[in-house]
Amino acid sequence: MRMTLRLCAALLALPLLYLAASVVLPLVPGPGQDASGPLSHRIGLLQGPIHTDILLPLTPETRARFAFAAPRVPVADPDAQWLILGWGSAAFYTTAGTYADITASAVLTAATGDGAVIRLDVTGPLNPLPNLRFLRLSEAQFQALLDQTTAAFASQTPLSHPGFTARDAFFPARGNFHALRTCNVWLGETFRASGIPFGLWTPTNWSVALSLDWHLSGQTG
Repeated sequence: MRMTLRLCAALLALPLLYLAASVVLPLVPGPGQDASGPLSHRIGLLQGPIHTDILLPLTPETRARFAFAAPRVPVADPDAQWLILGWGSAAFYTTAGTYADITASAVLTAATGDGAVIRLDVTGPLNPLPNLRFLRLSEAQFQALLDQTTAAFASQTPLSHPGFTARDAFFPARGNFHALRTCNVWLGETFRASGIPFGLWTPTNWSVALSLDWHLSGQTG
């Protein structure tokens, strides 16, 4: 009986520990190079209920870097001003057009371990949104971020799986997704590897927001 109670207590404690860590660890600076300098570039971060996308300005250099995505993703379209990039679980991400589409098996696969994909899309001018934030970067940080995001593709050939819009696509990505390495953890890893100060572990959207406010308050806006 005591063993059963202890097991139940441990199982109940795990979500609480996860929640606590998702609040505390974003405030702890993670390892990364110093790539600070004059803030000459601006990127966007678009947060959904559980996922954060990176928005890269479609400069001539960015269009050239991601030219492999055409024609599925029209990165050369002059009306496209921003590239939307997100990393996530193959099973979960590719079925999450709406949350009603998500199956229990996709959630279980994502939580316990799954291959990763990157979704690319483009959009025109950005209107103010409550879940849209901007981050100003140095030249070195921006160049490193382009290096890190393009290196995250396992293949530049898009998957045959349909996207969510008329001009997006999924690509095989490097790494694996699981409950301890979510899309937002990947975002933090990518930022730190780009010399952008960020929290040690950022599994949720609120973890990302905390990390931005704590480590990058002078670069947001």
